[in-house]
Amino acid sequence: MSATLSPHLQTLVRIAQAAGVVVMHHYEAGVAARVKADRSPVTDADEEAEKLILAELSTAFPGVPVVAEEEAAAGRIAAVGSRFFLVDPVDGTKEFVRRGGEFTVNIGEIVDGVPVSGVVFAPAIGRLFVGAGGEGAFEISNGVTRAIAARAPAADGLVAVSSRSHPDAKTDELLKTLKIKGQTNAGSSLKFCLVAAGEADIYPRAGHTMEWDTAAGDAVLRAAGGRMTMWDGAAFIYGKQGFHNGPFIARGR
Repeated sequence: MSATLSPHLQTLVRIAQAAGVVVMHHYEAGVAARVKADRSPVTDADEEAEKLILAELSTAFPGVPVVAEEEAAAGRIAAVGSRFFLVDPVDGTKEFVRRGGEFTVNIGEIVDGVPVSGVVFAPAIGRLFVGAGGEGAFEISNGVTRAIAARAPAADGLVAVSSRSHPDAKTDELLKTLKIKGQTNAGSSLKFCLVAAGEADIYPRAGHTMEWDTAAGDAVLRAAGGRMTMWDGAAFIYGKQGFHNGPFIARGR
């Protein structure tokens, strides 16, 4: 049975899908990456999709600040209050440039440091995940909206999901201490969504990320009944200095 989204989530989905059209136009045409000051790649797709998202969020949620990756890279960082949005127009730019399908459009809403709603859209593979606290989490694929939920770990071990483009030794060391029965790799914030959808159990990440990399996927995961913590188990919050994340562990139930 197809689920029905709230108007709020419908708005986030609409904006993400519109940005996805822009991104796919560039993806199909082929695009070269430039290198930003922080040595990360950027393309015309990132910049055009971000402009669209910023305009749409401004119309749908007037007065709510938005911190977006390319705006931040240009030194334009909005002053935030208790409520704001975090946007990554193309999460997984390396996947995008090398024509891997696992890149996403990310929009996450933060209230009092907590991700309360978010949408993650992978237009090249046709998977869209959306969720909000108190409403649940959903996947939209082939026009059908279905509820998803994070799962409890099985007795015989965990399925771990790791970064396809950014492996790190500390994460590998942690996984060696756990009972892992299977491991898969994924690009972008899809890793959160695999845990949210009950397709994996744990996603640890010791390497550096920014808040716009994680907010949308984290919101979907929490809405699906999963949890996100710092490496030591402390609460994972948003609106940190410079919007930099520390190491984290995302888990199912």
